[in-house]
Amino acid sequence: MSLSLVSVLLASASPVALPPTLLTEPAPPIGVPVQQQEGPPERVRLPVPAPAPAPEQEQVPPNEPLPAEPLAADQAQDAAVATPDADPADPDAADSVNTIIVSGETIETPGDPLENINAQTYELVQQVDSVLVGPLAEAYEDGLPKPARNGLRNFLRNLLEPVNFLNFLLQLKPGKAFETLGRFAINTTLGVGGLFDIAAQEPFYLPYRRNGLANTLGYYGVGTGPFLVLPLVGATTLRDLFGNTIDQLVVPYAVGAPLDTPYYAIPAYTVNSLQFRMEMDERIEQINDSVDPYFAMRESYLCLREADIAALHNRPPPRDCSIDALMADPELVEEYALDPGEADPEEVVDVPEGEAAAPDEVEDVPEWDDSESEAETVAESDAAIDTGIDGEIGAEAELTTPEEETPQPQAPPQTLPQPE
Repeated sequence: MSLSLVSVLLASASPVALPPTLLTEPAPPIGVPVQQQEGPPERVRLPVPAPAPAPEQEQVPPNEPLPAEPLAADQAQDAAVATPDADPADPDAADSVNTIIVSGETIETPGDPLENINAQTYELVQQVDSVLVGPLAEAYEDGLPKPARNGLRNFLRNLLEPVNFLNFLLQLKPGKAFETLGRFAINTTLGVGGLFDIAAQEPFYLPYRRNGLANTLGYYGVGTGPFLVLPLVGATTLRDLFGNTIDQLVVPYAVGAPLDTPYYAIPAYTVNSLQFRMEMDERIEQINDSVDPYFAMRESYLCLREADIAALHNRPPPRDCSIDALMADPELVEEYALDPGEADPEEVVDVPEGEAAAPDEVEDVPEWDDSESEAETVAESDAAIDTGIDGEIGAEAELTTPEEETPQPQAPPQTLPQPE
């Protein structure tokens, strides 16, 4: 018993290489001796578990999309890391992830880089004009007699004649410069301080010619600069704003009191604004009735200023400044799908097929046609009387309907005897 114990202790102390089969075989119970086998060890096959049957898949019709397979835990975690902006607590997170954002640039109109701001300011100016300036101009015209209005206009014009004189000299036009100086002298003396325009009458015949620093800059080729719409000023350009500001400061600084005080500046500005609003009332109505009032206002102002600069060069206006001609611009026609010959969209009549035009949409009087029956001709002439010529309803025209004719009985056809 002791020898076996010593031999076992010696064997455990020395390293022994065990065969690999012993690693897969179960160890014998304690106290049972291990039997040694001759020859190579037998290979032991471990039982292979049978594969689990695949779950049955539902048959999906060919026209329906396949259902999304659930993600594994690791894949779901990777997807959550890949989209850090998606907050699961936010109900709009999924929509924000799949949102497509389209960005682009707005094309600026040449000469009007501040078009968006100008358009908003123009709407504000129009609201003030409809509420305050327009009614005041109407009250000024109706409440003040015409001789008094003309006297105030002539007085303010006469104060600016020295500015006109200086700018004609700067433009190297001495003839018009001295005519302007002569107007100032005559109206200041004979015209009672400029209340009466004596210089424009017989025997002088010296007409009033408005001039200023803005015209001088344009005469020498200085551009207009960006178009602007300003409160209390209205439509202008950078060149005109600078030139008009200098013109208004020349006389007050040259003469002094009382022309350099607010007691003169505020009434003078008010009278000039009301006078301008009264004189431009018809054109303002045409602008407001156009398809694009802002476009019409801007092009009208720029066109009139182009005509002023062309007149200094003794040239005709470069384009027609009427509202109808300005609204026939190709870009505007393409934008609003207008007929180039139609400036006002209210005049464009679109009658669907199969429907008759309303009485105010009939524009041409039907011509007389002998081939038509009498009843049809009378009906067409009555419709022409109702609408009038060129679609205008006549004030004294009356619509008459033709009397219905009772059909006359016709004799039965006579049959001729057939020859035998």
